[in-house]
Amino acid sequence: MTQTVLEITGLNVDYGVGDQAVRAVRDVDLTLRRGEVLGLAGESGSGKSTLAYGITRLLPPPGVIRSGSVRYHPVDGDPVDVMALTPAELRRFRWAETSIVFQGAMNSLNPVHRISTQLLDVIKAHEPDMSAPARLARARELLKLVGISADRMDSYPHQLSGGMRQRVMIGMALALEPQIVIMDEPTTALDVVMQRQILGQLAELRERLGFAVLFITHDLSLLVEFSDRIAIMYGGRIVEEAPAAQLYRAALHPYTEGLLHSFPALRGPRRALTGIPGSPPDLRAMPPGCAFHPRCPRAFTPCDNELPVLGAPADDHPGRSVACWLHRSLESR
Repeated sequence: MTQTVLEITGLNVDYGVGDQAVRAVRDVDLTLRRGEVLGLAGESGSGKSTLAYGITRLLPPPGVIRSGSVRYHPVDGDPVDVMALTPAELRRFRWAETSIVFQGAMNSLNPVHRISTQLLDVIKAHEPDMSAPARLARARELLKLVGISADRMDSYPHQLSGGMRQRVMIGMALALEPQIVIMDEPTTALDVVMQRQILGQLAELRERLGFAVLFITHDLSLLVEFSDRIAIMYGGRIVEEAPAAQLYRAALHPYTEGLLHSFPALRGPRRALTGIPGSPPDLRAMPPGCAFHPRCPRAFTPCDNELPVLGAPADDHPGRSVACWLHRSLESR
């Protein structure tokens, strides 16, 4: 997991144009390594889904990518500038190299078509030269891959449980064996037992097929167990990034600490669930300095007027980055 498969640099995404534009993603730098699971966590409205749609160029109007680059590194060949792809090239790129399981994917299937029709359409659109029997065999293989019996091929979506529909969407995302799978809160509508089953199966598929995952959720407790690394997003920016185990044991940013204290521990002494007071910032009127300082219990003088830049902490935390004055050298301002 040392090779880079996706490299995001200085990405800025706006909604709207001119003076009315609202910046939803701000100067995001992020690297996804081949075969790893990178978790992206934050409250609703922090910019997680906008980032996912931005890097795949699926932003609905009036979303606009204002600046930045997204580079895909294939196994063989030169890096691909995703922002420079033509519509035809982008259509070939999606699903073949990068696929996405959308938020609310459980309801993304067409209710008037059988599962077989929807799986076969995906394969036919990208593999037009494949014979009909081969496409059918591949669709059956995909269902088997995600733990669904092939005899459910002729079922309609309403005849499947929520967990099975979610598995069908994951199977569809893997139809062309992409190198990257982006999952935008794929387990939000499922109960905890089904969440566990789907995450376990996803981990098994990743181990077998070797794809990388960008897993987006507001539930940090899921990411701690499932991810290799975790990035925390607040107010459209990445405010902390660390290996999952290190972040869980010793979060650096006060916002990350608040997220970790918003769910109960399974072991150890009882503790009060404190949560995070206040509300996320209004993206139309961001506070000066650190966006989290109005809610931060540890804010001090520079926080309210100087923006901390994401970087290596001044104290001894190798391999980690944080955007917080508590862990940055004030002399470097």
